[in-house]
Amino acid sequence: MLDEQVWQQAMHITNFTQRELNVNQPVTEKTEVALVYTEKNLFIGVWCYDSEPDRIIAKEFKRDFSHGLEDNFEVIIDTYHDLRNGYLFIINPNGARKDAQVLDNGSSFNVHWNGVWNVKTSVTKGGWFAEMAIPLSTLKFRSGLAKQVWGINFERNIRRKREQVMWQGWSRDSELEFVNRAGTLVGLNQITSKAFVEVKPYGIAGLQRASGKDKGVFNAGGDINYLITPTLRLNLTANTDFAQVEADQQQINLTRFPLFFPERREFFLEGQDYFSMGFSGQIIPFYSRRIGLNQNRQTVPILGGARLLGKINRSTIGVMSLQTAPQEGVDGEQATPGTNYTVLSWRQDVLKQSTVGLMSTNQYANGRLHSTTGGYVRYSTDKLLGNKNLIIGSSYARNYNSDSSASDPSAHRIFISYPNDRVQFDAAWNRSATSFNPEVGFLRRSNFQEFYSELEFKPRPKHFLKWIRQFSFKPLDMNWFIYDDSKRLQSFSYEIRPLGFETRSGEFFEFNIQRRAEGLQEPFNLRDSIQIAPGNYWMTRYEIQAETFSSRLFSIETAINWGEFYNGRITSGELDLNWRASRYLNVNMGYEHNWVNLPEGKFQTRLVNNRIEYAISPNVFGSLFSQWNNEDEQILLNYRLQVIPKIGADFFFIVNQVLDTSTAKWRFSQTVVIGKLIWRFVL
Repeated sequence: MLDEQVWQQAMHITNFTQRELNVNQPVTEKTEVALVYTEKNLFIGVWCYDSEPDRIIAKEFKRDFSHGLEDNFEVIIDTYHDLRNGYLFIINPNGARKDAQVLDNGSSFNVHWNGVWNVKTSVTKGGWFAEMAIPLSTLKFRSGLAKQVWGINFERNIRRKREQVMWQGWSRDSELEFVNRAGTLVGLNQITSKAFVEVKPYGIAGLQRASGKDKGVFNAGGDINYLITPTLRLNLTANTDFAQVEADQQQINLTRFPLFFPERREFFLEGQDYFSMGFSGQIIPFYSRRIGLNQNRQTVPILGGARLLGKINRSTIGVMSLQTAPQEGVDGEQATPGTNYTVLSWRQDVLKQSTVGLMSTNQYANGRLHSTTGGYVRYSTDKLLGNKNLIIGSSYARNYNSDSSASDPSAHRIFISYPNDRVQFDAAWNRSATSFNPEVGFLRRSNFQEFYSELEFKPRPKHFLKWIRQFSFKPLDMNWFIYDDSKRLQSFSYEIRPLGFETRSGEFFEFNIQRRAEGLQEPFNLRDSIQIAPGNYWMTRYEIQAETFSSRLFSIETAINWGEFYNGRITSGELDLNWRASRYLNVNMGYEHNWVNLPEGKFQTRLVNNRIEYAISPNVFGSLFSQWNNEDEQILLNYRLQVIPKIGADFFFIVNQVLDTSTAKWRFSQTVVIGKLIWRFVL
């Protein structure tokens, strides 16, 4: 209620300015924020006045909600005042919470970081109001300073108006995540971050049924987190288990390259940004899904390990070592030996916003050592031509195998990026030598050189077509791949966007013309009965994408792509329907269909998924995720309930089922039901 005397006496920030829709204009709804603190907590009071409180959009309740669809208030805090990194906290009028770690001024996010903090909100005839409590132990900062100097900034989004207001850095070439443009917080005097030990044991119990046989599921383990210094944390894990992780979303693959499935396990996601080597797209030197999962995405037990993450002065350090258990081969699969994975990372802040770093990823099994080691440099400035952004960087990595040697097993990337509001330009040269193979990484393709360039103009009409917020015209979007050894064509794509736009009310449309090519050096088995012969194939395709404003009660996203496909034709369609019924219930239905017509044969692929999300309160929520495709002829069901009995502790109830639809009589071929409790103790 923010009615205590301390909030009345605190200094209120009121000078918010629009970034969207009308840049440099005052906020249309009065907004205030104030901060107070105690020995243990930082408190943030938020006053979001609203002249039409019944039109506030707030349909989310769960932890880590979809904040881009909601009225919300966001706070970013740069506790090191290094003008690069920060903690992001987001709330909505329902009291839903979301947090993330922001690195390199928004170049990457750790959205799976879950800090220990809380918020309470109220909605009245005057608007909505919030009180956030963030323990100082959640915020890592330099200790021993009599006076702290932090970076801080605030953002409010009034979704029905599509109005975005900020305290500082409201230029359209800036965002809240650009902490180098944040304001300054002073007055936090004589605060300390005390050393503590956090113990998080877990227990699992459940039942698994497969092939008509029942099997009990029992497991236990846990983590110990020790704050060595206020900015350096040691994490020890034993018998690590990820039973609560949501199922992968299925994908239809019509290419000759492997599919990429993102990491979903919180243990690896939390420190993901410490272990990046500056590559992107086709080359990922460290892919954490190689640990604890085999080639078939089945679990390999993790016996235990240690992780050290943090920052010392201007150096960011990441060390992780994990040991997996050996596994016997099942159903003709190859046995998996016990393996040690060790990753080392060091990143140094240089100049005002730039970075250099080194990283090494190592795998040791059966007396064999594999290593992928390299470095990177990134120059960043927001002062080009006054206040424009420019990023230039390069990365290099090299393999080592103790049982073999290869000539030039290396990869590199050189890039330049001009990421600004009206004009965006990117160019890069990537190379992966024939013998480069990061065994604890991911290669979308191997033996290639890529030449990439993209130019996009995004003007905003002022005196005509005022219903349009921003156009998107793209004369250049090229990816040209050649084989590194032969220098012959591997793949090519060129996209022109003669028209794209977003309306002020939130609708979106774009039309693209695409020219593609594939250079096959050997036959490509598209399907069991369809093989594409070697040769160069040039194809022209067309694409339309459209969507309605996603914050409405009902919204639609659709895309259609049609044209040539090798020596035949293809039409691909996607449709997403969203129903944001209330803060207690949200429903999404997705459908993907491909019609392929080739001289070698015709076929269709269909993929259907449905997600029902519900929430009883910000601390009790769940989902039912189902999916089916006509290739596997299985319905995969994933039911997930999460209860937060206290901040920092979690209970999960999970049901995973596989329903065989290959015959007229559907049957459950596999069922797993488990409960998992994670508790938090601070010593």
